[in-house]
Amino acid sequence: MFEPDTSVSPNGGSSIFGPVIPAIEFEKVCLAYDDKVILDHIDLTVGSGDCKIILGRSGGGKSTIIRLILGLIKPDSGRIYLDGEDITDYSEAEMMPVRQKIGMVFQEGALFDSISVYENVAYRLREQHRDEDEVESEVMRMLEFVDLADAVEKMPIELSGGMRRRVGIARALIGDPTIVLFDEPTAGLDPPTARTICELAIKLRDLQSVSSIFVTHEMNNVANLSSEYATVNEKGEVVFEKEGDKLCLINTEVLMLRNGSIIFNGTDEKLRKSSDPYVTRFIRGER
Repeated sequence: MFEPDTSVSPNGGSSIFGPVIPAIEFEKVCLAYDDKVILDHIDLTVGSGDCKIILGRSGGGKSTIIRLILGLIKPDSGRIYLDGEDITDYSEAEMMPVRQKIGMVFQEGALFDSISVYENVAYRLREQHRDEDEVESEVMRMLEFVDLADAVEKMPIELSGGMRRRVGIARALIGDPTIVLFDEPTAGLDPPTARTICELAIKLRDLQSVSSIFVTHEMNNVANLSSEYATVNEKGEVVFEKEGDKLCLINTEVLMLRNGSIIFNGTDEKLRKSSDPYVTRFIRGER
C-alpha cells in the first residue's frame, strides 16, 4: 500500500524555495473541428496535489481536455504545460516519456478481457521489461491500494462494474504517476460503488499529493470529492473526515464547461450559490 505523504506544500503561488510550478496548465487553448468550436480560449491550472473537477454535459469538451494533455490531439492555438514543460508541439516520440508520469482511468476500466487482473495491472511494467520480482511487488501494492488483492487471479469477466473500475485505477497507478486523469470513472455505477471510486481519488490527492483531473457530469461526485479529506489515524488506517469548522478544503475546485467555454471556475460552495441559469439547472439535474 502507498505510504502517506505527510509533507505540506502550498498549492500555487510562491514558497521559500521559489515559485510553485503547476502540474497542468492551459493557456488560451482553442480547438475546433470544421465550424464546430470544441474549446474556446481555455485557461486551466491544476496545482501540485490538487484535484480539478471538470463538469459539464456530454459533448461539452471535457474529454477533449484529457486527450490534449495526453498529446493525442493538438490545439489550434494556445499552449499546454505539464510540470512547467511546454508539450504543445511535442511529437509522438517526445510525448512517450511525458506519458510515463500520467495515469489514465477510463470510463469502463478498459481492461484486456483475455488476461487476468494481475496481468492487466502488470501490463505497463511488462512493456518496460521490468524485473519479475519488481512487477509482482508493484502489482500487489496497487491491488492492495484499491482493496482488490484477493482478485489477483480473476478474469475481468468475473468482476462487477465497480471492481473493473478499481482494477483500472490500479493499472493507472503503476509507476507512481504524479498526474492521474479520470474520464467519467463512475458512469453507470450505483451510488455506493461510485463513492468508492471517489474515495480512491481522494486518497491519491490527500495521501500521495497526486495531481488529478476528474471529468464527470454527476453532482454526487462533486459532493464527495469536495467535502471530504483523507487522513491516517494512529493505527495506520485511512479515515475520511468531513469538511467543516475544523477543515476547509483548498485543493479541490470545479470547472464547468458549456459549448467549449468556461462558465464557472471555483469552489463547490460558490458553484451551488451561482445565479447562472445554466449552472442552476445543471445542479438540479435538468439536462
